[in-house]
Amino acid sequence: MKTVAYYISDYGYGHASRSIAVIRQLLKEPKVKIIVCHSFALPFIKASLNGEKVSYRNIKTDIGYFLEKESIYPDKVGLLKEYKSFVADWQHYIQKERGFLSDNNVDLVVSDISPLPFEAAESLGIPSVGISNFTWYTAYQGSIDDIELKTFKKAYQKMTYFYSLAGSQEQWNLYLNEYGFFSREVDGKEVQRIRHLVDPEGNKKIIFLGLGMKIDVGSLEQLPIWDSPDCVFLVSSNLKVNQPNVFQIPSDYLESQNYIAASDLLISKAGWGMIGEAVCANVPLLILNRPSMKEDQNTINYLKRHHLCKTIEWDHFETYQVNKEMISNLRKLMIENDSYHNNQAGEIAAGIMGIIKQSESSI
Repeated sequence: MKTVAYYISDYGYGHASRSIAVIRQLLKEPKVKIIVCHSFALPFIKASLNGEKVSYRNIKTDIGYFLEKESIYPDKVGLLKEYKSFVADWQHYIQKERGFLSDNNVDLVVSDISPLPFEAAESLGIPSVGISNFTWYTAYQGSIDDIELKTFKKAYQKMTYFYSLAGSQEQWNLYLNEYGFFSREVDGKEVQRIRHLVDPEGNKKIIFLGLGMKIDVGSLEQLPIWDSPDCVFLVSSNLKVNQPNVFQIPSDYLESQNYIAASDLLISKAGWGMIGEAVCANVPLLILNRPSMKEDQNTINYLKRHHLCKTIEWDHFETYQVNKEMISNLRKLMIENDSYHNNQAGEIAAGIMGIIKQSESSI
């Protein structure tokens, strides 16, 4: 039995959702067990993964972004404060991870995309894989001075492999594999159930408005978008909107990719996990643009190159109503670019297994 320590970023549910997609593929391997290292969405991850071959370690893996109150834009002052606090005792973290990896006889470290395990793994001769469209080192550039970011830069330089996902602009001098979008698998019968639930007559456009579980934008109740003609809306459980044509995803519903696949349009910030679920399900995208977020811009540029989205500024969104013609035009473009929609979770898991087998043969 081979042991994989799988570290997942603590920022929101996107990293957790896409990591679940890969872990589910890995658990199909009879001789692999997984230790999930994470804290923020751990109950969600536990409920999504079954079996004796997966265990859990509750540990803070990174700090993510900090946003201004009632805003989708970054809080640079708050971010710097939290970053300094997180790295203040970095050598202690490395020693702690060394002990964990050694005590549990870990054969491979995978991280999406916490910097926490890489130095410890390298010091023990354990191969490691970073999987992401970004690293927190590059995400923080422009918000935190480079001299402050040396701790994270050094950590990521210790990765053995980097699995670069769609939109990535990372430049690391190490083994590199490139992959497109992927997501948790969609249940076709469940998609049809959802569509009938929210649009029993089958004559509405179904719009998924996804701002993410860590976004606080105050009251959305008065937005004109809810009055878009012949539309119904799906929103996550954290968005409190009391409108007759708005349906909340139940807070205990695990497979939100089915709600996205049931939609005719996804309106979202440029969160990679949610976008991956939409692209894999051929759902058109309208992306809320945040020019100050480097990660967002890389993802948006990739989507635009492949004609997979349109963007909208937040100021415009506050007065926006859905245009059916725009949805139709976006769908036509997506059909023309169908080769970009393959779910690559299986390919990523196969790459990870290849590393494990390669390390076996070198012993």
